[in-house]
Amino acid sequence: MTVLTKVPEAAQVTKADLEGLSPKEIRSIVREGRWTGGTEGLARGYAQANLIILPQEVALEFLIFCQRNPKPCPIVEVTDPGSPMVTQVANADLRTDLPRYSVYKDGKLIDQPSNIVKYWRDDLVGFLIGCSYSFEEALLGAGIPLRHQEEDKIVSVYTTDVPCVPAGRFAGPMVVSMRPIKNHQLVRAIQVTSRFPATHGAPVHVGDPSLIGVDLNKTDFDTGVFELGEDDVPVFWGCGGTPQAVALASKIDFMITHKVGHLFITDKRSEAIAAL
Repeated sequence: MTVLTKVPEAAQVTKADLEGLSPKEIRSIVREGRWTGGTEGLARGYAQANLIILPQEVALEFLIFCQRNPKPCPIVEVTDPGSPMVTQVANADLRTDLPRYSVYKDGKLIDQPSNIVKYWRDDLVGFLIGCSYSFEEALLGAGIPLRHQEEDKIVSVYTTDVPCVPAGRFAGPMVVSMRPIKNHQLVRAIQVTSRFPATHGAPVHVGDPSLIGVDLNKTDFDTGVFELGEDDVPVFWGCGGTPQAVALASKIDFMITHKVGHLFITDKRSEAIAAL
């Protein structure tokens, strides 16, 4: 059993308390309900993943949808039907090991709990989708600053007018995350992130947001707006919010996801998961 010497027993913690802890240690604190905040910047160097949980009757269609749309929906792991346990990227319980969830019924958000034990059903299948948080350490290592980390905010997220390739009842728009990148660092940012196809890879769009139906002042999923600074260029990556937007558009009657910014932290280094 791991002993957490840095964090007081049975106490709520701050983000500073979590600095330097392993993914397993952080998940333990999350499981106890002592951290329900975002995961941006935690367990640096380790891959994080988006979560979507769906009824088994639509799971195969969703799997095909992800395979047809690998940029916004790169699959990291799929659970057995009825089992909340992940075994490949960590040994963890999807019901308890994320800080905050979003529960949807009949297309409406009904709850954002810190665990989903009471909502779990024997017909549910969990999907972990690669997250762009996983390549941010590599961007920082290349000397590319990240505005949202500097301001301790969630990265900006937008729903585009770019349609995904449909599969069965799953059809809808691509969702993207946006990071302002200095013009002289654009090529380097593309080079760095292209090495991580399992966590969205290279950008899907660079420059004029109107070309993909985005207004930078109107974000989605309760994320913040970032003003572009001098010589900043908006750069857009595929986002794990896409499955949520598509499932809602497709009127799936029951779905559980992570709350945006509150992701599953894996035990895999980002470099190791880069090209799964």
